[in-house]
Amino acid sequence: MSGIEDVARAAGVSKATASRALTGHGYVSAATRERVARVAQELGYVPSSSAASLATGRTRNIGVVMPYLNRWFFAEVLEGIQEVLLESGYDLTLYDAKPGTEGRRRVFDDFLARKRFDGLIAVGLEPDHHELERLVAIGRPVVSVVAIGDSAGVVRLDDEHAARRATAHLIELGHTKIAFVGGISVSQGPHVDRARLAGYRATMAEAGLPETHVRSEVTLPGGYAAAVDLLGDAERRPTALVATCDEVAIGAIIAARRLGIPVPGSLSVVGIDNHEFAEMFALTTLEQSPRNQGAQAARMLLEQLANPGQVPQDVSIQARLIVRSSTAPPPGTPSVTVGVGVP
Repeated sequence: MSGIEDVARAAGVSKATASRALTGHGYVSAATRERVARVAQELGYVPSSSAASLATGRTRNIGVVMPYLNRWFFAEVLEGIQEVLLESGYDLTLYDAKPGTEGRRRVFDDFLARKRFDGLIAVGLEPDHHELERLVAIGRPVVSVVAIGDSAGVVRLDDEHAARRATAHLIELGHTKIAFVGGISVSQGPHVDRARLAGYRATMAEAGLPETHVRSEVTLPGGYAAAVDLLGDAERRPTALVATCDEVAIGAIIAARRLGIPVPGSLSVVGIDNHEFAEMFALTTLEQSPRNQGAQAARMLLEQLANPGQVPQDVSIQARLIVRSSTAPPPGTPSVTVGVGVP
């Protein structure tokens, strides 16, 4: 493989001139720059990222930290980030930081401290105080998909609004026995689940309706298990469910089918996300676009790198209601027509 010395020799210039011509740093005449670039292409010269880093102080590498790599939301966000970074000529280093693991501790205590990146995108991290200090201390721009603090740019879904809209949709259909499945409590658990539970509770309170919160792991099996327990008791069985996410909602639909409870004939179900499986299960849901959030976070970070003094932005996105056939008026209620895609 040809090096910078080979390019300089073939172009008839010094090594320093060849370097300036290829990096764009320092004055080189247009004719010389063009000649050096042509020779570099002919020789198949690939600039060293390490050398460029030493010359510019930039690595052209972005660190991405997320707690899960195999879940739909995180995979979609990552694709959006990668698409923007590749288009902009940046590399990506991915850190898997599962909660409570030794690997997560090493990410925050060791790998991030090496600062082998120009900026960092944190996806759904929910860092504790110690971890948040580590993120701030790296001295690089940080953008979060899901809020982590005032010191970083943020791209996030308005989770409380999404749950409010989901609950309101069921109330508008005439349901009064509506349960929320998922999350732990308003004061504990991940920010997303707390916000969605709070939105459900506020909407039920405003309508003067009693709330029912069924705790569930935020997974499809978790939703299934929680729904089996809830729906198996005919005395406390609701006529509608608001799930903290589509995976929990789909788990609940599967549980209802196995218990012989028709959806939406006897049970309406609303999710949040518009997961890739939502259409398959005809699930009414609040749509967010993780891929777009990832792309927006990457663009925000690149903008901060280009304008270091820029104040971090907080971008809040409101989800769109998509009505499919998992929701209907409660049993015995006259049918009504409901629009699709109500904002």
